[in-house]
Amino acid sequence: MSKELSYTIEEVSQLLKVSKLTLYDLVKKGELPVFRVGRQMRIDAKDLDIYINSQKTNQSKKLQAPELELKRNITKDSYNIVISGQDMVLDILGKHIEKNSPYKPLRSYTGSLNSLISMYNGEYDIVSLHMFDGDTGEYNLPYIKKILVGYPYILLNLLSRKAGFYVKKGNPLNLASWTDLNRKDIKIINREKGSGARILLDEQLRIHGIPSRDIKGYENEESNHFSVASAVSSGKADVGVGIEKAAKIVGIDFVPLITERYDLVILKNPESEHLISVIKDILSSHRFQTEVHSLGDYDISQTGNIIYETY
Repeated sequence: MSKELSYTIEEVSQLLKVSKLTLYDLVKKGELPVFRVGRQMRIDAKDLDIYINSQKTNQSKKLQAPELELKRNITKDSYNIVISGQDMVLDILGKHIEKNSPYKPLRSYTGSLNSLISMYNGEYDIVSLHMFDGDTGEYNLPYIKKILVGYPYILLNLLSRKAGFYVKKGNPLNLASWTDLNRKDIKIINREKGSGARILLDEQLRIHGIPSRDIKGYENEESNHFSVASAVSSGKADVGVGIEKAAKIVGIDFVPLITERYDLVILKNPESEHLISVIKDILSSHRFQTEVHSLGDYDISQTGNIIYETY
């Protein structure tokens, strides 16, 4: 096998000086071919060169190159869709989608709020959400109603799970409630802006009247649950906010504080009608639910239920 250079989405983003969302959109539209190694999407250097040349002025003849048109047609026929979110259950969902439909799922690991905004801009097909609203005590819907203005959509439950504190083994600092974060002997590790865990933390601080500026370590961020849990395990921080699954994998203790509803939102239009039907069938299937249940720490009692739908 010949050794050809390839790039990750992040590397191409840096090379072209464009956002990763822009690249996901090009992949979704079939304009930039990709292949996958495990969970990671990669782009052949040759395909990247073809795309760059096709975008140059006075290069209309190159756009008609048979090999380029063939690549585009193959990509379009595979019905690429982009699923945004970080939970490993989304990998299981993607596997079932690929096995039981013509869709080819691609993954983005962007946080809930930024993903929802990207969906409004037409960049994602399925967005997973776990955003707590402190005024209503409800998850997800208050944010969707404010952001997806003018769009019909359906909100389906994927699962429920515990969220709370990552703490060191034995919980030596006896952290048990949100107000404990205001203690002067506590240093936290935060999640990035727009993530569901960051929204949960910020809403709880607001509800309890705790200024974020008083929280030691508030400005220190990690981009996923496992990195936050690892920061606590290594002693970089005393506590972080996340989900139970990551704590068990990393090997630290977990203090459950809230049950969060983890949902999927899909825009409703003629193009997504079949996709919605596929997702409904998968979520309600015994095979999918059994596979998710076997992971532990997930509540599937509402999986597949329609939480909200507009017409």
